[in-house]
Amino acid sequence: MTIQSQPASVGTKPKLTAVQRCVLRFLRTLRERNASAHTIKAYAGDLESFAEYVGSRDWQSINHIAIRGFLSHLYARGLGKTSVARALAAVRSLYRWLAQEGVVEQNPAALVSTPKLPKNLPRVPTIEEMNSVLDGQMPETAAFPERDLLMLELLYGCGIRNSELTGINLDDIRSSSEAILIRGKGKKERYVPFGDSVRAALAAYLPVRQQLVAAKRKQTSALLINQRGGRLTTRSVGRIVKKIAVAKGLSPDVHPHTLRHAFGTHMLEEGADLRAIQEMLGHERLSTTQRYTQLSMKHVLSVYDQTHPRAK
Repeated sequence: MTIQSQPASVGTKPKLTAVQRCVLRFLRTLRERNASAHTIKAYAGDLESFAEYVGSRDWQSINHIAIRGFLSHLYARGLGKTSVARALAAVRSLYRWLAQEGVVEQNPAALVSTPKLPKNLPRVPTIEEMNSVLDGQMPETAAFPERDLLMLELLYGCGIRNSELTGINLDDIRSSSEAILIRGKGKKERYVPFGDSVRAALAAYLPVRQQLVAAKRKQTSALLINQRGGRLTTRSVGRIVKKIAVAKGLSPDVHPHTLRHAFGTHMLEEGADLRAIQEMLGHERLSTTQRYTQLSMKHVLSVYDQTHPRAK
């Protein structure tokens, strides 16, 4: 069942519930505010489930007990704590918007505790491991080695997100100032510096890109393109990163965001200022960047255990 299709008698137009109508308006508002497509898709699915669960109830009859019941319903469907926490966040956002619109006066979702999530830190490749991936020849599995090397250099060298990577256009490269214009979440723009390794990878890739575009008679503003001359997709980036990482001896659970984590962790380990890292990563809150202090401390403790004579 979807929000657009409710059971109805034959010959009658499907009628939306009050909750479904508000959900549709809320999602439309998110699109108008240029929220990311990923966020809108996630909210749409979670709020559709919420609307189905509460049915024809009006907003005044939906209290915090009903919302807890919705979370229990999600657990019963086999969803994990992360998915349930995301659904609760979507409901809370919906209620904040409803309050702004004057539909409700209180947010019952605020009275519902977020499921406690396991604080598992992502496994980050070491500096030596990253150098082994980026130095030397690309593996034979790399179908477009010049592009694939540039892709890896940008992910690790600039700490950008997968979606930011695929969104880079040719004219976003500021070679004279060694910076790239990045369009992040919510269409926010920032400049991210790049170093000699990215510059060298660009110099090797751009002539090959030009030849491919000419051969395919394509016109595209995209920096990273596929072998048909079109813009590279985030799905393709994930597949390529995993394939090259495995071929170079890294864990098969490596994905584009792993390289972003590696960027933040290694910068911090080498003495970079936390706020500078926040700016480069495009984090809205410093608390998000502070996760890398945990990752870095994990590395420090590992070094201590391995090297200090009294730790053995």
